[in-house]
Amino acid sequence: MRILIIRLSSIGDVILTTPILKKLKEKNKNLKIDFIVLDKFKDAIEGNPNIDNLITFKKDTDDGIKNIRRFSKMLKENNYDYVFDLHSKVRSRLITFFLGEKTFRYIKRSLYKTILVKLGLIKYRADNTIVKNYFDAFKVLGIEYTGEDLEFNFTCEDEKKVENYKNYVVFAPGASKNTKKWTVEGFGKLAQLVKEKYKTEIILIGSPKEKEECEEINKISGNICINLAGRLSLKESGALLAGAKFLVTNDSGPFHIGRGVKTKSYVIFGPTDPTMFEYDELGVLIYGNEPCSPCSLHGDKKCPKDHFNCMKNISAEDLMGEIEKK
Repeated sequence: MRILIIRLSSIGDVILTTPILKKLKEKNKNLKIDFIVLDKFKDAIEGNPNIDNLITFKKDTDDGIKNIRRFSKMLKENNYDYVFDLHSKVRSRLITFFLGEKTFRYIKRSLYKTILVKLGLIKYRADNTIVKNYFDAFKVLGIEYTGEDLEFNFTCEDEKKVENYKNYVVFAPGASKNTKKWTVEGFGKLAQLVKEKYKTEIILIGSPKEKEECEEINKISGNICINLAGRLSLKESGALLAGAKFLVTNDSGPFHIGRGVKTKSYVIFGPTDPTMFEYDELGVLIYGNEPCSPCSLHGDKKCPKDHFNCMKNISAEDLMGEIEKK
């Protein structure tokens, strides 16, 4: 049997498919799994032992109706027994339309709910966790959800690049939207508290765009951090987290990478709904539970009420108290 799974983006959402891949192979070791991902996000899933054929979708050559039709025609030659669309947006729907095979889809939130949240008429509450919703698409293959056992893979070469940073504490202060970011003052103060408590180095990671923000955090901390923002690949960041004492992060990709490499990860939520995920000894939720939160599907450029209490009211001392409970 050969199946196709489509999850084009982004880092966290791609990593969240890994419990399904594992369950599929446990049930049928002879199952062949093809997986489509945007080339920009392939590092989130490349190297996963449960994928037999990783197919990258390149926007510069594969996007647009004509190119998607050509891309799908190539896929059709693989004679898939089942197709699963875990992205369920225009691009993935076009791929499956031109592929012409029966497709089982990840059921996203209702459109009316999305509209009401964006209009500020209701608070956003997830109907279920993302991973559970993914699993629902695979009922036809008889696999059952048993938890968010995530996986993130890296190479020995990636590990060598960060071998000098073992057992450090890692902060990932970036996020896709401004309102999903805890304050730089909070991260800076927390760095001081962690350094005093654990006598260890604090490493800041992020994209090149987040380098200045990380440097601001470093200055607030009294220049006690090591700023590696923009200096590590995604795989190298995973290798770094695998050897970390623990991770503090916003609701973003590093949270899922941290859990995927089995490192304790403290995740800070503000405007988005934390019930999209489950939490255990590896994933610890930090949430202020403000009356107006969650107010957003994916975060925004600025707080719609202009006070940003969902993040500002979480203090470094509050977070340090959660860390000290371990």
